[in-house]
Amino acid sequence: PLSPQFYLKCHPIWLTVQTIDNTPQEVYTFSMHTNKQKLIRRLKILEGQVRGIQNMVEKNAYCIDIITQTSAIKQGLSNIEDILMEEHLGHCVVNQIKGGQTGKAKKEILKVYQLKRK
Repeated sequence: PLSPQFYLKCHPIWLTVQTIDNTPQEVYTFSMHTNKQKLIRRLKILEGQVRGIQNMVEKNAYCIDIITQTSAIKQGLSNIEDILMEEHLGHCVVNQIKGGQTGKAKKEILKVYQLKRK
């Protein structure tokens, strides 16, 4: 158990333990494991969909059906990307700002924005 000098703040992705002197310390194991498992599950689903498309092409399936499946895969990858970017912005960039590295944080935010626009 944590001593009274600690309190917990729960975030959707990260569990932050904040000390009495307001120094945040991230605890990765629980939340990263949970999100990592979600991401792996989603990637396995997408992997199955890609195999399904390969099978559809081999069997000369109707083009619109194949395009429908490729569209679903693109959306699934986009969702995974959104989760990863949210985690990055919500953790890495926030900690950079808290640590006084605002220039680095600004570059990270711009990099995420540019990647998302592609």
